[in-house]
Amino acid sequence: MGDTEAWENFAAATAACAARGLISRYPQTEKSLAVESKNQMEMVFKSQADIACLRDLYITSPPNDKIRIEQTKGGLLLDAYAWILKNDQYKQWIEDPSTCLLWIRGDPGKGKTMLLCGIIDQLQGSELSGNLYYFFCQATDSRLNNASSILRGLLHMLISKQPSLISYVRNEYDKSGKLIFEDSNSWVVLSQIFLRTLEDPSITDLTFIIDALDECLGDLPNLLKLIRQTSSSSRIRWLVSSRNEADIQEVLLYTENRSIVNLELNAESVSAAIKTYIDHKVELLSGKKRYQQDMRDSIREYLANNADGTFLWVALVCEMLEKAPSFDRSLESARYPRGLDNLYERMITKVCNGELDWGRRILSINTVARRPLSIQELETLTFYPESVDITVESLEKRWEEALGYCGNFLTQRKGVVYFIHQSAKDFILNKASYRLFCEGMEHVNKHIFKISISVIISTLKRDIYGLSKPGFLTGDLTSQDIPSPDPLAPVGYCCVYWIDHFEKSILLSGDSEGEELISTLLSKKYLYWLESLSLLKSMHQGQIGMRKLEKLLINTESPGLKERIWDARRFIQMFGKAIGDAPLQVYISALLFSPAESITRKQFSAEAPHWVKDLGR
Repeated sequence: MGDTEAWENFAAATAACAARGLISRYPQTEKSLAVESKNQMEMVFKSQADIACLRDLYITSPPNDKIRIEQTKGGLLLDAYAWILKNDQYKQWIEDPSTCLLWIRGDPGKGKTMLLCGIIDQLQGSELSGNLYYFFCQATDSRLNNASSILRGLLHMLISKQPSLISYVRNEYDKSGKLIFEDSNSWVVLSQIFLRTLEDPSITDLTFIIDALDECLGDLPNLLKLIRQTSSSSRIRWLVSSRNEADIQEVLLYTENRSIVNLELNAESVSAAIKTYIDHKVELLSGKKRYQQDMRDSIREYLANNADGTFLWVALVCEMLEKAPSFDRSLESARYPRGLDNLYERMITKVCNGELDWGRRILSINTVARRPLSIQELETLTFYPESVDITVESLEKRWEEALGYCGNFLTQRKGVVYFIHQSAKDFILNKASYRLFCEGMEHVNKHIFKISISVIISTLKRDIYGLSKPGFLTGDLTSQDIPSPDPLAPVGYCCVYWIDHFEKSILLSGDSEGEELISTLLSKKYLYWLESLSLLKSMHQGQIGMRKLEKLLINTESPGLKERIWDARRFIQMFGKAIGDAPLQVYISALLFSPAESITRKQFSAEAPHWVKDLGR
């Protein structure tokens, strides 16, 4: 029997054992099920299965995203969005059942997201509140910038309100588990689930809201097609926002039953809203800086004359004024130039010309990161963690000051660092990349890759959360089960994304150090890494990463590395599901059912319990 066939047979045996519950009943397992009757067991299983399905469907909490966005932007001001409620196109969408799609379009910084936040608040106070579902796209977060994630978010909100609809998800979920939401065919499966759900007889008057369609980087054409297809139904209405981008216009402009609010054509209303916003910001600023009336009037006039119909420009200038020394009250246009790009140019110049290289390093790492970084993760990537001995509280205070070196491009909310706006990151990538990345982006990616491998090797260990029970399920993991401080908090990003950064740094030729680091990780920490992926609920990313790594190093000349990667990829492919469900099974069922000649099995044979070693002989 060949190695490949052996892997497949052992994987099938593992799946069969898992299905019959054998994996969670090894001698060391204390978990058991008390079932009084067959009917009762079926009822409990159905309930647990529904909960597991809904948990695996989860990708984000749109209500929490809304709160974060509003707080990050300084709060939602009623007078700044009230104009839209009187807009003829908006009223047509609200009042005319045949108008099933409203598209709010406008240039960056025009306040589209806050406009939608205000609309959501208004709809939640109306008769439509019970059937309102929404999603905020984020291009800077690889988890939230694709069409599959959008459907997951909408479906999760929908099913949470109408539990009976979970049957449409279970029909597919029961076949393959969480993988159907994450693999390369996820859009196909999720869109089919979504369409079938919308055909349910109980569905009436659903309202779906999607903010920032232009920040959907994956499968956008398919999403637009689905919106166009379903907007012909009188039971479903859509509200979407986006920039004025050609690929979106090509679909939505020619969609029937639609209404459009063009912010550039509503300049008078937007300008009036910005004036209200300026008054609000100046009062807040004056309260903090103790400005006299003449200074208030001067700032208000300057902002009004230079805002150019852009909320974001006003917000950035007010933030700069707030951080300026109290004696520095100048408002020369050279310091706060008109227009977003001009202001961003001033900000990047400050970063690149600063005496310390800290700001450039922080900003460059956040620019190439695959998702927003927590302060602890950013600390790890900016400094070697072994040189840092500091509490989380003082760390947050320290990074409040540190972000000041980044020219106002970044902000932090509840310990997570974000770009102030997608247009800020777009400016860096499209117009200032050569200034921020003097040696090229691949050098920053290499830096992140090397530090990631370093901290994985120095931090990860067996049973890092001290769970003890081999049958402990990730679905049962609560905050009480996680040690404080969480040992994975500083290294979570590194565990999930190190392969992505290796891929982006591979353009640097003649560097064998990376392959040596990978070899060390696979030979010494591979099982611990798989356990951490399970605890981080990122096993699928690990499976994708290992397939990617195998292709990247197909021609490696490093002795034995190609074979080790092949074996490691097969290991995670075959046992990733079981390990993802129960992290400590990586040391038991995965090793037990691995082929006897598996490199991974031989390398980590000492990790298996003695009874597994005996069974495996």
